[in-house]
Formats: sequence, C-alpha cells, structure tokens
Amino acid sequence: MDDSQWLVVGLGNPGPGYAGNRHNVGQMVLSELAGRMSARFTKHRTPSRVAEGRLVPGGPRFVLAAPDSFMNLSGGPVSALLRFYGLDVSRLIVVHDELDIDFDTVKLKQGGGHGGHNGLRDIIAAAGSNDFTRVRVGIGRPPGRQDAADFVLRDFSSTERRDLPVLLADAADAVEMIATDGLTAAQLKFHTSKA
Repeated sequence: MDDSQWLVVGLGNPGPGYAGNRHNVGQMVLSELAGRMSARFTKHRTPSRVAEGRLVPGGPRFVLAAPDSFMNLSGGPVSALLRFYGLDVSRLIVVHDELDIDFDTVKLKQGGGHGGHNGLRDIIAAAGSNDFTRVRVGIGRPPGRQDAADFVLRDFSSTERRDLPVLLADAADAVEMIATDGLTAAQLKFHTSKA
C-alpha cells in the first residue's frame, strides 16, 4: 500500500456558533475521518487543530487540519501546514462547501480557480498555486432571493440533517479513495449519477 502522507484541510469558521453551518461542512467531513481513524484533534502551532493517523494499517498517513482562522483567512494556516509537514501542494486535499452543486452530491477536481469561494481564493494566494485537489461538498443554492452569504452561514435544515450523515460519509470515502486509488478513479466513482 501507499505509505505517502496527505494533508486534508476542512474549511469552515472557528467556534461553536458556526459548527452546524453549511459553510462548515468541510470540517464536518474531517470529524468523520477522524472518527474512522480513532484520532483526536489537538492544537497545533500553525495555527490549526490537527489529527493524524491512518484509515487502514499500512495505508497512507493523513494529517487532518481545521484552521483556527475564519474561512476567508484559510491561506496562512494552510501554507504553514504545508511547510511544517514538508509537503508539496500536490499532496493537499481541501474539503469545502460548494453552492453550485446540489445538496447530497460530492464532486472532485484538481486545480482551477476559486469560483468565488473566498477560502479557496486565500489558499491559492498564500500557497502560490492552485494545483491541489478539492473535495467539493454540495450544499445547493439558497432558496428564493436569500443572499448566498447568509445561506452558507445558516445551519442545515431539518430535512438536510437527515441526509447529512450519508453526504459526510461519501465525502470522507472520496478523500480516502483519492489517496489510495488516485483522483481519476475517485472521480469515476463519485461523478457517476446516483440511481
């Protein structure tokens, strides 16, 4: 098996007041992964909360990181993490919310622009590269005329919360598959329409 190391960053805002927001779905996926590894998050000097481990014995090593900064300032902690662990940006997987993808859908890509996502914009600027992998967790568009900025800072609806565990599990599976089988194989699996 691959013994390489991956940095997996879940985007969100710090503090309990934001924990259930749609914007924090990246950090929810990290919690799912940490649970699978029986790993606990601890404070790190980067500044982030970090959990380390493997999902399977002999498999790739994962550094799961939740920046302590607000979403729009994610770049500083992410570039500090890359330096601390001596990793190239190609070993970075960023898990984030995506308005342009339907809720309950996970899409994967490498490179590209920020698509108006300020967390991605800051990471690209700070890392000096956009050549990292993104696990894009669909949260859908706001209903009616609701402002997008307001929508992402609201908790998931009761209907969404029923299906949220499956979405988080799918996104966690995608992270694992990218590390073990490669991005193309993971895209083939997760981009296939659901029956």
